[in-house]
Amino acid sequence: MVIAYNYTEKLIPHKFVSKLFLFSNVIDRIARSSKKTIGFVFLLGYISFSHAQSDTTGRAADVKDSLQQCEKENAQRDIGDFYRAVIHKKKSEEICVPGKKAGKLHVAVLPAAGYSLITRLAVVVAANGAFYTDNEGKTKLSAINTSIAYTQNEQIILPILSNIWTPGNKLNLVGDWRYYKYPEYTYGLGGHSSATQNADLLHYYNIIIREAVLKEVSHSTYLGFAYNLDYHWGVSEFGPVDGSESDFKKYGFASKSVSSGISAVALFDSRKNTINPSDANYASINFCPNFTFLGSDHDYRSLIVDMRKYITPGNSDNVLAFWSYNWFTFNGNAPYLDLPSTGWDAYANMGRGYIQSRFRGKNLMYLETEYRFNITRHGFLGGVVFANAQSVTDWPSNKFTTIAPAAGLGLRIKVNKHSNTNVCIDYGFGLNGSKGIFINLGEVF
Repeated sequence: MVIAYNYTEKLIPHKFVSKLFLFSNVIDRIARSSKKTIGFVFLLGYISFSHAQSDTTGRAADVKDSLQQCEKENAQRDIGDFYRAVIHKKKSEEICVPGKKAGKLHVAVLPAAGYSLITRLAVVVAANGAFYTDNEGKTKLSAINTSIAYTQNEQIILPILSNIWTPGNKLNLVGDWRYYKYPEYTYGLGGHSSATQNADLLHYYNIIIREAVLKEVSHSTYLGFAYNLDYHWGVSEFGPVDGSESDFKKYGFASKSVSSGISAVALFDSRKNTINPSDANYASINFCPNFTFLGSDHDYRSLIVDMRKYITPGNSDNVLAFWSYNWFTFNGNAPYLDLPSTGWDAYANMGRGYIQSRFRGKNLMYLETEYRFNITRHGFLGGVVFANAQSVTDWPSNKFTTIAPAAGLGLRIKVNKHSNTNVCIDYGFGLNGSKGIFINLGEVF
């Protein structure tokens, strides 16, 4: 989830939408007079709580399996502990008890706001909930993530993402539902575009529905199917700022577009906690034929290969993480807005250092590495350093000819130690003055 971007050029025209945004005009004047860009993010507050519904006991084997995790949780500190320490309030502790799992809901809520010259003010409320579906020690932590964002560009963003594990991990239910009211820029096809000369302002509405049902076929390995819908409507285009014909028109402009298909999915997932993974492996292959008889505008195929590895060095809690995300379209032409593009993975996290939609092509390859480390002994504060690189194919040659690297660093603040949820505040920078602030509730990948 991206809260704020910051570019060296102000590209998007805005209108006054609310008294809530009055103070941003003052910031604009300061930024223009100083001839420098300004970007900042501040947190308005937070709520983190856990609710136990049932089941306070577990089998002896489950108690043994979860004892080490409970010891770790009890040693950690989160924002709730910090708040109680500040107001000198005695902790109404709910200590982690081995075997006490099913029905316990750990919730973290984060209201936040951000500002940059390209987005102006954005207000966001993000939340996630984590729970177990039974008391068995091997059952993985289920999670639901959602947020609602409104920006001064009149964007509305509402995702609901779920990763549910049934008892014993027999089934994995993965959901990705998103709604966008979305004025945004696109920058053409391929990796040679300019953020200033090729910026093409679009307005559209978008609904994305992806729902998968996967069945365990062996340990941590799953096979299944998913339905995929990507529907854009009310699309309007204002054209590149240099007055040239846009790649959108050359490729095939349409005021609405539909991609609809049923995909085959293969998954290997040894992560015990999808919110903050460690010492685990993840690999997903999603092959989706889109057909006109299911409502698609065109027949075409897409393939997404998502691979991640998490290494815990020695006995530390630090994590070295790797992420490879590769997205291909073939056997037909996907609608322009459904082509692989920066930041259009499920959690909108791919490509930190560049604005969403900065690079677009028929095929995309992406690689990122990140090192996560503790700053404080009890895990309340942590940090990360990261680097990534992406490449999209040019059009119409469909060849990879450029690489766009980026790097950055960030701060982690523990919001809920029971679900190991962090507030992630990252600063990333790429080529040609591209830079931005990125905020997530839960790790980026």
